[in-house]
Amino acid sequence: MTSEEKTKVIEYLKKEELKLTKRVDELRELTQPIEPDDAIGRVSRMDAIVNKSINQEALKKANDKLIKIKISLERIDDENFGNCIQCNQPIPIQRLLLMPGSLCIKCAH
Repeated sequence: MTSEEKTKVIEYLKKEELKLTKRVDELRELTQPIEPDDAIGRVSRMDAIVNKSINQEALKKANDKLIKIKISLERIDDENFGNCIQCNQPIPIQRLLLMPGSLCIKCAH
């Protein structure tokens, strides 16, 4: 990986980290317990429960990606950063940006 590519990766990952941190905070608010004494009606309560479970899954995915971004930023100066951990072949930079911590395409299948 060239120093220019490395700089691009760092900038992108830091932007994504900020964006995901905000999103995680928003999703935590949306996944708060639904109080049983809220007078929102039966149908509305069911909608709220469904929305809460959707938001919980989104929160899990956002947290997972945030963890991978943080690990990538910690390891960006490692000699083998950008190489697949299974076959040691370079991972295309676009894949690193979209899926931090991923394997190369060949090993992922």
